Amino acid sequence: MTGMGTDMMKRSFYWLAATGLCLLVAGSARADGLTVTSADIKEGATIAGEQVFKGFGCNGNNVSPALSWSGAPSGTKSFAVSIYDPDAPSGSGWWHWVVFNIPANVTSLPKGAGDVKKKLMPKGAIQSRTDFGSDGYGGPCPPQGDKPHHYQITVFAVDVDKLPDAKDHNASAALVGFDLHFHTLAKTTLTGLYGR
Repeated sequence: MTGMGTDMMKRSFYWLAATGLCLLVAGSARADGLTVTSADIKEGATIAGEQVFKGFGCNGNNVSPALSWSGAPSGTKSFAVSIYDPDAPSGSGWWHWVVFNIPANVTSLPKGAGDVKKKLMPKGAIQSRTDFGSDGYGGPCPPQGDKPHHYQITVFAVDVDKLPDAKDHNASAALVGFDLHFHTLAKTTLTGLYGR
């Protein structure tokens, strides 16, 4: 197989994996009982400046929201969390936060846990690369003049302790999504809005 054919296959794999994570986030199927709440972001409400990105023309504080979840199904061995903007004008949305391998006994993340320098994540949890090109949380920052974007905060109950292919912080959202496609027992989503 030529190098060009291999590159095309890789691109196809990543596109399919990203599509799989998008479908997991956007789909309506979820197990009864799994819920997510936040003291900082309410369902359907405008996201505060504290959570907004600092950069790209946005002047927020880029602080990840506090999250709590409950009602995970039996067999849950870990959790994953993502924040995704399906309205971003990129052709594939925008990944603002990707966290996985959160231990099963953890049911919340404190405000600011998305700052990798603060080391507030539970032991074993991995924050991987966002579409801003860095690890950890990157807040909302839609283009000036766009209608408010939808920021989908999703918690996944996962049937393995560690995702098999996403090994470290270099894992893309597409690769994490590929693993989650095969290992999600339940998921729940909270959506906040932000425009400028």
